[in-house]
Amino acid sequence: MTAPMTPFLAVRALAQRLDGNATDYDTLLEMAADRRFVLLGEATHGTQEFYRMRAQITRRLIAEHGFDAVAVEGDWPDAWRVNRYVQGEGDDDATSSLDDFERFPQWMWRNREVLDFVAWLRAHNADRSPQARVGFYGLDLYSLYRSADAVIRYLQQVDPEQAEIARGRYAALDHVREPQVYGYQAAFGQRPAAREAAVAQLLQLRSDAQTYLERNGLTAIDSHFFAERNAAVVVNAETYYRAMFGRRVNTWNLRDAHMRDTLLALADYRIRRGGTGKVVVWAHNSHLGDARATEAHLRGEWNLGQLMRQAVGDKALLVGFTTYTGHVSAASQWDGDVEHKWVRPALHDSYEYLFHSTGLDRFFLRLNTPAAEPLHETLLERAIGVIYVPQTERASHYFVTSLAQQFDAVFHLDETAALEPLDAPQHWHRPEAVETAT
Repeated sequence: MTAPMTPFLAVRALAQRLDGNATDYDTLLEMAADRRFVLLGEATHGTQEFYRMRAQITRRLIAEHGFDAVAVEGDWPDAWRVNRYVQGEGDDDATSSLDDFERFPQWMWRNREVLDFVAWLRAHNADRSPQARVGFYGLDLYSLYRSADAVIRYLQQVDPEQAEIARGRYAALDHVREPQVYGYQAAFGQRPAAREAAVAQLLQLRSDAQTYLERNGLTAIDSHFFAERNAAVVVNAETYYRAMFGRRVNTWNLRDAHMRDTLLALADYRIRRGGTGKVVVWAHNSHLGDARATEAHLRGEWNLGQLMRQAVGDKALLVGFTTYTGHVSAASQWDGDVEHKWVRPALHDSYEYLFHSTGLDRFFLRLNTPAAEPLHETLLERAIGVIYVPQTERASHYFVTSLAQQFDAVFHLDETAALEPLDAPQHWHRPEAVETAT
């Protein structure tokens, strides 16, 4: 009688060792051939290899499968400045195109790996028609005031009368320029909520779209889409910040539903402007793996990966990245300085430790195959965001998951290096010491 396959043996049988060359991604590229969305995750927001590998994979998806948009876990107006640069517009260079990423944590997008990628994207687009140029976009909703300002600037150019109306509609936002202060005051009745007026402005932009789009062809399509998505950000960000101080409203769900809506709208827009509408997404594993496979589901939470599977089925490919140890760029508290932190070896009841125990070091693991059935078993998985607090490692950074249900595939790197910020403080260059047994 054949012994049952264990998770350890399944990994040993399925894992494809990474050799550090282009063939490392061949299987993933085959899996992506008929997909419209490839979602590339990360176990941390500050690991150099995750960014570098996503860039390498994305370049191949663009060149070999016609993907024509990259959407990142960054704010919509901030990423649009990068988009203008890679389209060959404006006066920016690669470094200055990242300057609108001012909000903590700046290093997520102001880093060496992103700088190299956007410079490559600009060069790739240089000899292509405007319709065929690959774009760079943000999915997030934190830019309440910047997005409101962008809507007004757009209307000032195409319809000054509507710009004045928009100023009036957004007036309830303008007493302060700090979104959390707005959310607190609106939630506790200290000022009127701006949601109704923000929704009216979004609907007005959509109803006037045909009039605005009759002018200037592709430029008009781009400008109107930028403004329309900014108006959507204002609606959803206003709800998000107000809900932070309310009751029984899951702000995580609001945020990821906004990402889903933006991603689907982006794909449609890319088709309208003459492209393929095939999008690569860069975001954290916690956004891109299917939440139904994790303990988050028990808390009533969903995420972008789940919502995309529900919206487009197997046209979305979900890919995770994990690490066992190494170093990471992260802060110790919200809005704190970026630090060069040591990633503690993974806990023994985690997938990361299971991968480490195989001795395979770096590998690709396909999970959407019957042979991966043992990896439906629930174990811990680590998530390091912009903050890393190793003193409370288990409570702060681990959750329970069924990996083969969470992702279609995973890249594992046993030891990784910290992402280098463009604006690293002097102390970042002194890595936190690795603890050794005495």
